[in-house]
Amino acid sequence: MIPALRLPQRPLSLVPSAYSSSKARLWVLPVFPLLGAFFLYMQLPGILHDWQISQHPLVPESSEVQNGRCQTRKGFLTDCEADLVYEVDGHRYSSKVEIMFASLHFGDYETGVVISADHPEMATLSLGLDELWNRIITLTVFVLLFFGGGIAAGFGALRTRREQVVLGRAAILTPVPVKITNIRRRRNSLTVSYSDKIAKDASKRHGLTTLRDGQQPLMIGGGKGKSVALAVRHEGVSLPVLLDAKLERISMTDEERAAALASLAPATEAGITPVSGQTAQRKASPLLRGLQVFSGGLLMIAVAVIGFWLWYVTASKTPFQSPGMDINNAMPAPLNAWGCAQLQKRFGQGNAPFGCVASDFQSWK
Repeated sequence: MIPALRLPQRPLSLVPSAYSSSKARLWVLPVFPLLGAFFLYMQLPGILHDWQISQHPLVPESSEVQNGRCQTRKGFLTDCEADLVYEVDGHRYSSKVEIMFASLHFGDYETGVVISADHPEMATLSLGLDELWNRIITLTVFVLLFFGGGIAAGFGALRTRREQVVLGRAAILTPVPVKITNIRRRRNSLTVSYSDKIAKDASKRHGLTTLRDGQQPLMIGGGKGKSVALAVRHEGVSLPVLLDAKLERISMTDEERAAALASLAPATEAGITPVSGQTAQRKASPLLRGLQVFSGGLLMIAVAVIGFWLWYVTASKTPFQSPGMDINNAMPAPLNAWGCAQLQKRFGQGNAPFGCVASDFQSWK
């Protein structure tokens, strides 16, 4: 049973600060675009450099890879760096190379020096050219995630600000129940997260609000892992505003406030009693929910990539199909060997594609 809150039959305004922005969003807004710019700054010049080499590559007769090292982070992101020393037409060159790509490979990498036939001073690892499309896709995904996250946080902040302005305008308020998902007490305030999922016209949105010291949510039910509070829906905003126990968030006279609070008394006597804020069920924070969504997105991408790889090695009409070759090359050794075997069954009479080619760059490995 949801108690009926009797409000004055006239338009009422609300305290604009009733809507709060998540601190995670405020952190994401400046940091994520900076991370995206950092990835571009660190990886894009190397990719463009290696792309130019790939247009006319040449393996020098005398070369050496020194201090080569690859390190895999987070289980799939590989960083490689090395010092390259080589000679061309009697001239000795040296350079340092750093590359990053996504890979499920375990163990060492075999690589060598490749230079540009047009510009011998430009050199890279053959591994960098083998994983060139992988590096491009990896950089694109990270940049889109970081810049997309920043843009989403910016739009969220603008939406919250717009709705705060609308709340200050008088309108008809409709009481609705909302589910409390998290309550966190700070020194002089109470931060409450809630979701609009109970009412028939629920917006399915999640809200965050801060109550000043001494205020409590207007709780109307609880128990069995579920805490319900009373909120009001403003005509101009879809997300309800959580009410405090003294109704101080609604702009009305003291007499009107006392009458509204009195209208809740019969429900209290019927057994619906206020619930202490500390008893609300603690659920995942907005940042954790964001990580869950991010992980789900990565899982969907992984499923799509594996499905495309299976189609490439078993049904593609040509072995020289990109990014199928790059995906097959990035697969762990047993899966790569199986994929190459499937391709060789159908295209064994021709040259091997990248990912299945031997050291002579023509025959099947």
